[in-house]
Amino acid sequence: MSWDRQINIKSPQELAIMREAGRINAEALAAVAAAIAPGVTTGELNEIAESVLKKYGAYSPFKNYPGPYPYPASICTSVNEELVHGIPGNRKLKNGDIISIDCGSVFKGYVGDAAFTMGVGEITKENKKLLELTEKALFAGINKMKPGNFLGDVSAAVQNVVESHNLHVTREYTGHGVGRRMHEGPQVPNYGTPGKGMLLKAGMTIALEPMVLIGTNQTKVTPDEWTVVSLNGMNTAHFEHSVAITETGPVILTVLADGKNPWDFAGQSK
Repeated sequence: MSWDRQINIKSPQELAIMREAGRINAEALAAVAAAIAPGVTTGELNEIAESVLKKYGAYSPFKNYPGPYPYPASICTSVNEELVHGIPGNRKLKNGDIISIDCGSVFKGYVGDAAFTMGVGEITKENKKLLELTEKALFAGINKMKPGNFLGDVSAAVQNVVESHNLHVTREYTGHGVGRRMHEGPQVPNYGTPGKGMLLKAGMTIALEPMVLIGTNQTKVTPDEWTVVSLNGMNTAHFEHSVAITETGPVILTVLADGKNPWDFAGQSK
């Protein structure tokens, strides 16, 4: 598809609705984060997210999203080597796993999109480093989302954090604009060159999502035709926020009402 299409500058009124969609998204993610523990199934996490979305009169744009077949759930639950698009089901989480939760919300016609990765029980130092650096890369990119900067400034900030610690960003999957549709323009890679690419303007809304791998940037799709895994079988991490570019700087839309990340209280914070 042409990513240059659909770059929609949002009005203050639209941004207010997107903030509500984002807050609802954060409430769903926070509820899921609180439930993550050994023995819980990924399907149960999906049910929790769906119940929160329904409570606020929202729904997930993920469900029935077109692909090899309609995506069957409201969130993505990607465990360990699964990078993105893991399908919830009967899989029980185990102590030492890491799990990425990606959640979308539609409220009054506007989309919120966010994700985080957290540990299940006790995790290794390597996995803690992976999670911490992926989250750090997200906020490094967000800090560059200002009018007058370029898309390459955002992408390079993400890439620099990740690659300076000998980790890798995926080249095959990217962030994206977000608004009335889950996927609008522009396409936002997790690698780039400062000063290059599209000029950022106030009113743009972008879902920035570092997806980070150990030992390789290569991935493959599993036989379920949705789940993307690292080619070498090593663990991966994924953090995402929907962000509005404003005259005074970036405004994160997918935080809780108090401005906190939905995963903060679960023992992870930047």
